[in-house]
Amino acid sequence: MADYDYDVLVIGAGPGGYVAAIRAAQLGLKTACAEGRATLGGTCLNVGCIPSKALLHASEYFDAANGDTMAKMGIKVKPELDLDTMQDQRKDAVKGLTGGIEFLFKKNKVDWLKGYAQFKDAHTVEVDGKTYSAKNVVIATGSSVTPLPGVEIDNDKGVVVDSTGALELSSVPKKMVVIGGGVIGLELGSVWRRLGAEVTVVEFLDQLLPGMDMDVRKEASKIFKKQGMTLKLGTKVTGVDVKGKKAKISVEPAKGGDAETIDADVVLVSIGRRPNTEGLGLDKIGLELNQRGQIETDHDFATKVDGVWAIGDVIPGPMLAHKAEDEGLAVAENIAGMTGIVNHDVIPGVVYTQPEIAGVGLTEEAAKERGKVKVGKFPMLANSRAKTNHEPDGFVKVIADAETDRVLGVWCIASVAGTMIAQAAQAMEFGATSEDIAYTCHAHPTHSEAIKEAAMAVTGKPIHI
Repeated sequence: MADYDYDVLVIGAGPGGYVAAIRAAQLGLKTACAEGRATLGGTCLNVGCIPSKALLHASEYFDAANGDTMAKMGIKVKPELDLDTMQDQRKDAVKGLTGGIEFLFKKNKVDWLKGYAQFKDAHTVEVDGKTYSAKNVVIATGSSVTPLPGVEIDNDKGVVVDSTGALELSSVPKKMVVIGGGVIGLELGSVWRRLGAEVTVVEFLDQLLPGMDMDVRKEASKIFKKQGMTLKLGTKVTGVDVKGKKAKISVEPAKGGDAETIDADVVLVSIGRRPNTEGLGLDKIGLELNQRGQIETDHDFATKVDGVWAIGDVIPGPMLAHKAEDEGLAVAENIAGMTGIVNHDVIPGVVYTQPEIAGVGLTEEAAKERGKVKVGKFPMLANSRAKTNHEPDGFVKVIADAETDRVLGVWCIASVAGTMIAQAAQAMEFGATSEDIAYTCHAHPTHSEAIKEAAMAVTGKPIHI
């Protein structure tokens, strides 16, 4: 039997990679994790999920004080924006969490191999000029921003930026154009709108938030318009011309029509993400990519190359940190001879705008393609906690199989939708029916009562509407 430096070597220390490494070490496997970034945590902790939430949260406070939200509750203040301090608290949050992962690596005896890894063969990788062997190698290299053809991103100049550059702006732009009406564009666009920017969102499709339930997508458009965002849906960007610190964005209807230009101080390009596979040397181990540039795996996350596994954004499925984390746990357990499973039918997604938007399972449109369904909706306007908090926007929607009553999908827009959706995901994981949720006692007054009422509405018997 061959001798290896490690039982498991994970390439990438993002949410999938660092979780896989820690879990493997917990299971008694000698483990290393290769990461080229100066800090652990990948895109999510360094320039993604975590720093964006720090700015979202802070901007919500400013917006509440700067508008009439607090005044309506008898709190009259005149806020002063200190953007430097707001950015500093974002950086502190990142520093604390990335440092926490480094501590967990030491605690669990995971070796951090500093540098970018490249395969020499299926059981050997090179990191920063040094060669390491492993019985099992897990590819967890994540994803990066999809470029817009013909548009050059330069975060240092701060005019045409990606999501990383949009986090680092040193001043509030007067006018911001967001190219792409998906999760990242709406979240970061909403940050700068709250802080005073005029924000225009340009989306190629006829509705925002591709992949989400159509009722949610339509309602989201209404809410963002009410909040002051300008939405140009069904619109194609044909060019971005930068002169000095200004940009002109050329757009035209996606289905054809008259062109126009939009002026902006900052252009945020957020049209999606693509798997990070370049430079790994996959050709040296005979591993090809599918048409979308992803690595195909089996149910256990094993690739077709013996001893090589893959998880997270580099394999098919939603590019979400929590999906990668669950796959990290599963792959480590599979390598250790246990049974690691991820139910990809029950992975929640959240948009951390205000209100939040969340969903799990099938959209109504997808569910109807599979058979007959029953749908229940309940407006947050009729929820007592939302009403007393002056949070009337949104609804909860429960989609169930018409014959079995099994819940197929839950979608909601509410101030705490991201937290509420966990209940729905857990119910679906256990195969709950809408009746199961409807007859589960919910604390009053809470936002989550809207889930109960929506479940009751599936059979036409909500109480408060």
